[in-house]
Parts: sequence; C-alpha cells; structure tokens
Amino acid sequence: MATKALADWQSTWVELMGAEVKYYQGKNWFLRGIEMGDPSSEPLILLHGIGGHGETFSRNIPNLAKHFHVYAMDMLYHGYSQKEPFDGENIIDGYVDSLVEFIKGEGLKRPHIEGESLGSIVAFFLGMNYPDVPGKLILNTGAPVKWKNLTSFMDDPKGMQALAERSLESVNNVSRESVRARLEWLMANPNRVTDELVEVRYKLYSDPAVRQSMINVYTNAFIDKTMFNKYWVEEEYCANLKPESMVFWTEFNPGEGPEVGQHFSDIIPGSKFYCMNDAAHWPQWEHPEEHDQALMDFIGGKM
Repeated sequence: MATKALADWQSTWVELMGAEVKYYQGKNWFLRGIEMGDPSSEPLILLHGIGGHGETFSRNIPNLAKHFHVYAMDMLYHGYSQKEPFDGENIIDGYVDSLVEFIKGEGLKRPHIEGESLGSIVAFFLGMNYPDVPGKLILNTGAPVKWKNLTSFMDDPKGMQALAERSLESVNNVSRESVRARLEWLMANPNRVTDELVEVRYKLYSDPAVRQSMINVYTNAFIDKTMFNKYWVEEEYCANLKPESMVFWTEFNPGEGPEVGQHFSDIIPGSKFYCMNDAAHWPQWEHPEEHDQALMDFIGGKM
C-alpha cells in the first residue's frame, strides 16, 4: 500500500498504531525508540538530525515496517533519551557508542542504518569505527567532510548560519512560531510543515530537561563549534568506509546542493547515489513514498 499523501495524514499516532514506544537500557546509556515490524525481519535503524527525535520518520515507519523491523531512535541527548552527563568534547563518539550498545544489547545482526543530517554523520562514523556492526548505510543529506573544491555547509550562509539562528531561537525562545520557523528551514516548501509536527516538537522543547539538553547540543555545534572542529574529516578519509553505502541527497539541500552529494558518493568506494527532486533537508517527510522506495531498491526488494 502506498504511503498516504501529506494532505491525508491525520495523526502520527493513529498511523503508528501497532508500533511500540520503548526505552532500551544499556550499560552506560538508555535510548528511546519507536519500534514497529516483524521481529524476524531484517532490522532497520532510523536516525534523525540535530534537534530531532524518532518522529522525524513517522511518515515512513508504517510502510517500512512491512519489510523491516524498524527502530526510529531518539539519539543520545535528544528527545526522551538520556541527557546527562553531557559530554560535548566527545559528542559524536557518544552518539555512536550509545547506538552500538543498543544494537548489541538488542542482539541485532547487521542492522541497516539510515541517518539524516546529523544522523548521517553518526551513521558514517559508526561505519568507520565499527565496520562489522551495520549492514547497509543510507547517508541522507549530511557529510562530515572538509571539501577541497566545493562549498561547505559550514561556510554557506544558507546552510550553517540560517540553521544556527533558527535552532537557537527555537530553544532560547520556545514558541510555536519559533519551532515552526526551525521546521520550515528543513523543507523545500514550508507548507509541508503540519500543525501536528509543530505540536510534537513544541511539546518536546517545552520540557525543561529536553530544552536544556537541546541548548547544550546546539551550543556545542553552532557556537562552540566543537562538533565541527573535531569531527570533520579530509576527503581521503572517506575511502576507509567499509559498509555498503548509498548517499541520499536532494535538489535543494541547504548550503550543499546535489553536486556535493554526488562528490560525497564518489569518494566512498562502491557507494550508490540518489538525488530527490523538489526536496530540501527532510526528504523522508517531503516525499515519503519515493524515499521508502529508494531505500527498498538499495537494501533489496520492491515496495
């Protein structure tokens, strides 16, 4: 069955009936996830971008759960996952290691992993640091690379500056308007931001513990720039990525257009490249049916 058109999407949690919201306690961290699908199916982990949460993939989970055992996670420091102690100096290592702990704790065998934006960066380093853990990687609109001859997201005012301003405003002055402005940055068409999507994130950011953790995360990335300064790699480093990968990019990815995604794919051995038209930084939400089909074609099988 095809994914519903956005105009027909009534309620995230009506569509997600049959899913479970679970907390996974590991030795060092606990993470929250939205889990759906046959446990005997291949596992697929979905990772959101900076400031996000598992509901980032709410339009994809029901469809993908027909083929996979899906886990849409709140990454460390995000959503309702563990927030303290916050280790900004080693933030990507924390994201990666907490996910590996989750994967091993659940006994998942070679789970496929899609990461969007920050989630793509986390998936990239997970594949680098633990090449025997994941199955296939889908790197969606995010690359931790110091480009030699291309415009970097960190340097383009349409990318880093705009995202930084809207991100910090959404937590320093929490309102439905500031949250909506942050979400609209993600879309090629701002009308794709639904009232319910605003309400989900507004509820999260209104929680004092979530809000403080998001301030920590955004400050680390956009003001201190610890994440960018420590974890961005030279292009040559990408040749070391072992898991089979697909770079999933978009026509209007802010600050880094299709040529960047294509080049990212070119420097990863054996990588495939997919570019979605009429989408910006949330292709899984903007055109969910196309997104889901691209994943199925890459991982194996048809919708």
